[in-house]
Amino acid sequence: MIIETTNLNLYYGTFQALKNVDLSIKENLITGIIGPSGCGKSTLLRVFNRMNDLIGDVRTTGSILVDGEDIYSPMCDLIQLRKTVGMVFQRPNAFPLSVFDNVTYGPRVWGITDKKTLTDIVERSLAAVDLLNSLEGKLRMSALDLSAEKQQRLCIARLLAVEPEILLMDEPCSALDPIATAKIEDLMLELKKTYTIVIVTHNMQQAARVADEVGYMLLGEMVEFDKAKKIFTNPKDERTFGYISGRFG
Repeated sequence: MIIETTNLNLYYGTFQALKNVDLSIKENLITGIIGPSGCGKSTLLRVFNRMNDLIGDVRTTGSILVDGEDIYSPMCDLIQLRKTVGMVFQRPNAFPLSVFDNVTYGPRVWGITDKKTLTDIVERSLAAVDLLNSLEGKLRMSALDLSAEKQQRLCIARLLAVEPEILLMDEPCSALDPIATAKIEDLMLELKKTYTIVIVTHNMQQAARVADEVGYMLLGEMVEFDKAKKIFTNPKDERTFGYISGRFG
């Protein structure tokens, strides 16, 4: 397992957002997290690279292992963790810089300055998200002039430039139209050959299309976790069935 949680609890002040979550995420699969709004999906996702630490009055208990290492150990290198576990947000957050400078932002932070090396990183990262051909000769244009779909691809390329192992995607298609969504989903299926992907989505059809395994959350609990086909056709828990059948949520 590349990510494992045991008895994971998270509190915002006195409010408990995650309750005894046990979860095992396998390498090179797409794991989908579904559930109604406010159930803890995005909070769980942000646990994996400790982004919740940026919020005041947050307390986390239990065990969280990434690559077998306790990410809350005093020995954990937080900068390295966030390099290993990258995140894509709901809306594309391209920097107000050129396409080239967006992709090279991370490598420059890590001390890479050689122009040829940076150019190779840009070409490799853009090729991985199927942008290299369409942006050939346009690497100095502002990233903000790209379409929403291409900006989201660029944000993924920016993550790939620092060579992560895990991609966290928080509703990555919520700001995109159906055609753009289909293209990002195709990209996810291609990327899982190299990366482990964890996606939070309100779109159950999307989870059914792309996810290998799915967890259903409700009120901070991981109600059920299984192969996607099992969750969507023969769930064990009545609460899961109620959600996927549209009876609530």
